[in-house]
Amino acid sequence: MLKTILFDLDGTLLDTAADFTRVLNGMLAEHNLPARQYSEVRTQVSNGARAVVELGFGITPEHPDFQARLEAFLDRYADNLADETSLFEGMDTVLAEIEQRGQQWGIVTNKPSRFTLPLLEQIGLAERCAVAICPDHVTHRKPHAEPILLACSQLNSAVSEGIYIGDHLRDIESGRNAGMATIACRYGYIAEDENIEDWQADHIVDSAQDLGTLLTRLSA
Repeated sequence: MLKTILFDLDGTLLDTAADFTRVLNGMLAEHNLPARQYSEVRTQVSNGARAVVELGFGITPEHPDFQARLEAFLDRYADNLADETSLFEGMDTVLAEIEQRGQQWGIVTNKPSRFTLPLLEQIGLAERCAVAICPDHVTHRKPHAEPILLACSQLNSAVSEGIYIGDHLRDIESGRNAGMATIACRYGYIAEDENIEDWQADHIVDSAQDLGTLLTRLSA
């Protein structure tokens, strides 16, 4: 019985890459550095803000300017969380179908609550989302099992009653570590050299529409 459906956030449920790209390029322009293409930034979003800053400025976290630029990036992003962010095409239908079946859905993300919770409010998902687990809610972030196990505990749901959906290897590893079935999303923020088949997810989908079809079948 599929009772609980858990999503990764960036690159799985929400398409946030345009806002990351806009904030980064605004900063790069102020430093007289060339803008980065959306396609470049997109592949780094699931790796977090550090990876985006490293891509844009071409510096590693050991660089003396890195921390200041990271903090500036995060502050700007916090002020403009949802200017261009939206659900992936077809995802609202997926969520509506989940709710119509009486299942609960939630989010397990490595995006800090400072950004996740206001973003869900601005996108209009806060009241619909049954749980949102962020790295500051746990001791160990994904790919550790703890975030998924905490979500299940808060939802009073057994791991065997759930499935976890993500667009990064660590999502699949986290699900596997928790003993939960997994779905890998080929439409997400995946690097060109990444082979999603190697992740050994239980299922792979190419679009939100495919995800909806799969979840309907698994819920029958």
